[in-house]
Amino acid sequence: MIRTALFLALAATATLAGCAKRTEPPGTPGVCYHVVFEKGGALKYNKVVATPNLETCAANLEAMRIKFLTMGGSAQEILGAYQANFIFLQKEGIFTSTTLEGPRYIALVRTGDGRLAVPGAMPQQ
Repeated sequence: MIRTALFLALAATATLAGCAKRTEPPGTPGVCYHVVFEKGGALKYNKVVATPNLETCAANLEAMRIKFLTMGGSAQEILGAYQANFIFLQKEGIFTSTTLEGPRYIALVRTGDGRLAVPGAMPQQ
C-alpha cells in the first residue's frame, strides 16, 4: 500500500515536471535578437541585425556587449537568440541551447587575448 502510494506520488511529480513550460526562442530565419528579461520573468526579443549564421549573430552580440561596456555598462554576460536557438555570451565563450533551461553546447571559444574562435580552429603549440 505504501509502495503504491509512493509510486503514484512519483508518477504525478514526473508528469507535472514533464508539463513544465519550456522557454524557446523565435525561429525567424536569419534574424539575430538580443534577449532581455522583463518584470515578471517574460522575455523581450530586440532585433539586432539580419545575419547568415549563428556565429555572425554571436559576433554582433559580442560587439554590442563590448560597446555597452565602453559606455559604462556592467553586463559581462548577455543573452541572444538566433533561429530557434538561445545564445549565451559568457566569459568562457559562446554557448547555445534550444531552450533557456536546457543543456548548453559550446559554439565559440575565447582565445588567450579574448577574441572568439571556432573550437579546434586554433593551432596547437
